[in-house]
Amino acid sequence: MDKEKRIDPDELLASLEKEGLGKLTIFLGAAAGVGKTYAMLEAAGEKLSEGLDVVVGLVETHGRADTEAMLAGLPVVPTRPHDYKGKVFYEMDLDAILVRCPQIVLVDELAHTNFKGSRHKKRYLDVQELLAAGINVYTTLNIQHLETLNDIVAQITGITVRETVPDQILETASQIKLIDIPPEELIQRLKDGKVYVAGQATEALKKFFRAGNINALRELALRYTAKKVDRQLECYMRVHGIAGPWPTGEKVLVCISASPFSAKLIRIAKRMATNQNAEWLAVHVEPSLHRLSRNEAERDSMAKTCAWRKRWVQKSLV
Repeated sequence: MDKEKRIDPDELLASLEKEGLGKLTIFLGAAAGVGKTYAMLEAAGEKLSEGLDVVVGLVETHGRADTEAMLAGLPVVPTRPHDYKGKVFYEMDLDAILVRCPQIVLVDELAHTNFKGSRHKKRYLDVQELLAAGINVYTTLNIQHLETLNDIVAQITGITVRETVPDQILETASQIKLIDIPPEELIQRLKDGKVYVAGQATEALKKFFRAGNINALRELALRYTAKKVDRQLECYMRVHGIAGPWPTGEKVLVCISASPFSAKLIRIAKRMATNQNAEWLAVHVEPSLHRLSRNEAERDSMAKTCAWRKRWVQKSLV
């Protein structure tokens, strides 16, 4: 077998070590209100109808009627009350879920900070314990809570997100499902009171939920999901010894002429292909020999460009 097609021993060991762990499915969105929790409940309902043991560990409906309707009919592990500054709040009962040991548990809002006195400071740590026990987890997350994007999100929105999740959590997810709606629809949902209560919605529209912010966050979510899919495909190809790139990858085509700018176009095409791990090629339509012979300068320029392009192709194949 060709050396490039062999399974990497470290990757094989890592995959073996993951056996027995639960699988993590993340419903990822650009912002609150895009329908992550609704989509998670819908997927859970389908699994329940297939006969799987599905329970709700914790779901935040925020008073949304459509979300509450989706929650009805799903088995729920009762939450535990926590007294905080004279008010009672409810947290997921991690121990009760571990004892129940379902096939799938729903844990909403992965970036949430638990109340003081909980076993883990962050909810994603609760999720890691559930996964270690072999329980599959469905959870939700907004892209602005990803740790490495914290600075970028602050630059885009002017708001620093305090609750973050390490990138490693998303990297180990078995599946990331992107939940996306157009900015206009999300803004209308806010105005209709389907995301926040009236006072909160008005303030959110002035600050975080501006059309430009939403589009930028959507782009971050789309790019992250696309990269995740690319890495999964690349890993699958390596493990199974499949030579690439597959037809699913991008291809870059650059059309050149005798123009002195052709060399620059080839450099641009090469960079684009490298960034996208894509095939690339240059195309030139050669005119009649009669016309070409009338312009020696054009012929020499084209010859140099083709020779330069040939060297690039040879380098890229090494």
